[in-house]
Amino acid sequence: MQKNWKIVEYDKALAETLQKELKINKTICKILVSRGIDNYTKAKDFFRPTLEQLHSPWLMKDMDKATQRIIDAINKKEKILVYGDYDVDGTTSVACMYSFLKAQHPFVDYYIPHRYKEGYGVSKAGIDFAAENNFSLIITLDCGIKSVDLINYAATLHLDFIVCDHHMPDKILPNAIAILNAKQKDCNYPFKELCGCGVGFKLMQAIAEKLNLSKDSYLQFVDLVAIAIAADIVPITGENRTLAYFGVKKVNENPNIGIKALISLAALEKSISINNLVFIVAPRINAAGRMDDAKKAVQLFIETNVAKALEYAEMLHVDNKERKEADSSITEQALNLIKNNPTLINKKTTVVYNETWHKGVVGIVASRLIETYYKPTIVLTKSGNLITGSARSVVGYNLYDAIYSCKNYLTNYGGHFAAAGLSLLPEQLENFTNAFETVVSNTISPDLLIPEIIIDAELAFDEITTTFYNIIMQMEPFGPNNMRPVFISRNVIDTGFSKIVKEQHLKISVKQNNIILNGIGFNMANKFSILEQNNQVDIVYTIDQNEWNGEKILQLKLIDLKPSK
Repeated sequence: MQKNWKIVEYDKALAETLQKELKINKTICKILVSRGIDNYTKAKDFFRPTLEQLHSPWLMKDMDKATQRIIDAINKKEKILVYGDYDVDGTTSVACMYSFLKAQHPFVDYYIPHRYKEGYGVSKAGIDFAAENNFSLIITLDCGIKSVDLINYAATLHLDFIVCDHHMPDKILPNAIAILNAKQKDCNYPFKELCGCGVGFKLMQAIAEKLNLSKDSYLQFVDLVAIAIAADIVPITGENRTLAYFGVKKVNENPNIGIKALISLAALEKSISINNLVFIVAPRINAAGRMDDAKKAVQLFIETNVAKALEYAEMLHVDNKERKEADSSITEQALNLIKNNPTLINKKTTVVYNETWHKGVVGIVASRLIETYYKPTIVLTKSGNLITGSARSVVGYNLYDAIYSCKNYLTNYGGHFAAAGLSLLPEQLENFTNAFETVVSNTISPDLLIPEIIIDAELAFDEITTTFYNIIMQMEPFGPNNMRPVFISRNVIDTGFSKIVKEQHLKISVKQNNIILNGIGFNMANKFSILEQNNQVDIVYTIDQNEWNGEKILQLKLIDLKPSK
């Protein structure tokens, strides 16, 4: 697939000034400036986060109402139900809030809707469960902002709601006691990109302040918050960066028993990075809801017995294995479906449907399809009487707005800029597919349909030192808006020792000005012919460290290469 290379621009004067202040490598200063870190104070806050950087929870709209209602419930010995979504963000949110409240109040329980029996968000079954079991207050986490009718229904059963959510609100909001969502237009909270678990964290922080509890009463959950941040692909800037930084630190030093069990089963022995949370820990948590019942993920994180935690972790491990098998099989089927349908290939969107596909993995499959056919993608399957599925976008295109424009054909929808979920009646499938194609065709810029590699800076091989690498690693945790720096080096040549390994990967040995570096390009065997020609090439990569027999050696993780001009 053709990819455009784009080198990030930066303010040269600011970079030079910053270098004088920090006295570090000029290339790192260029990267910092391009990311808005353009003076000593910002750099200090970035490289040395402190918990004092967290905003006051009282800046969030309705925080006073939410905390007062919860404290009243505690004082009156009311039963409180903590209700969350079945994904990583939802289950970690529920585990945090349930454990926090349970330490102060015995009459607390939790509820996770079943993905296949109830669907996403607040469900009638969940509300009926609360009414039948004499709960009077429901706290939703990572859901609820769109549950207008259901929360109205709950009111007829004398159930109060506090909604903690981070998804985009519609014009009509639910009639809840309080709505905590920084994306509300009239909410003055300074950071708008908290995940659902982050919003719950702020509520715990406020309750702790009101009840004069120690900071540890809520900070003990920062490792779970970091996993939610990692899994939900929210920007790792501002408050999210601070929470992720201290969360990853806690994962490495004193993790939640459930996290420790997952790490043990995944055989992660080295220092855990946010990358490990994204690709190893989070998929195991998500697998619980994708393949079965997500309640076991909450049970894992609230468990205090190590042996029991390992049992729950093993269940998630098995679910994840099944998820991988389903994901692989359905991706192959979907790719064949597209390949055999030229009409689909020529469209600006990909919408594929098969009633037998596993609902739990359609979002993952949508992401896989984008790797081959780079366009906004929706993968659909049958669920009861409805067609339901997940959508994923290409970088820079607002998928949520496109789906919102087609809402007349849908029974339900929700999501973010880059990802969404939706449901529709079978008879509306063709209408929706056509409408979605029309909306995207009319609104997407052609350049967004070509994948783009964002390159932070040009780098000479003689700059790649252990000191340079160590400073780069201090920019962790990496993630959206603070990605691991990507570099370009020009006019490098093959040493003659580059080769294809395991039939699909490219192991490189390249030289620039007599400095030789080795590296690996996963799934890049098709690029070997470019190197073989013994001409100069430009390479795009990140810098990694490979440890072998106790020796640490810097290597390149290849992203792309082209013949030099």
